[in-house]
Amino acid sequence: MKLSSILSVVAISTSILLVAGCSSPQKIETVTGETILTTDKPQEDEATGLITYKDSETGQIKQINRDQIRRMVELDD
Repeated sequence: MKLSSILSVVAISTSILLVAGCSSPQKIETVTGETILTTDKPQEDEATGLITYKDSETGQIKQINRDQIRRMVELDD
């Protein structure tokens, strides 16, 4: 019983570390000069041109039109 509990904890911990290690925060610079920091890589909807991202300050999921973005840069961890 104890061995299975230990293995479960190790498996869960490893999963959490892998997910945390896969995030790639980005900096989005808009054409108006605003800087937006994201928690992970934004996703683009090809059909609508909207970029969906999670705001690192508020934790909210937000969207911005691709035309409003000057550039996106991946930040070092």
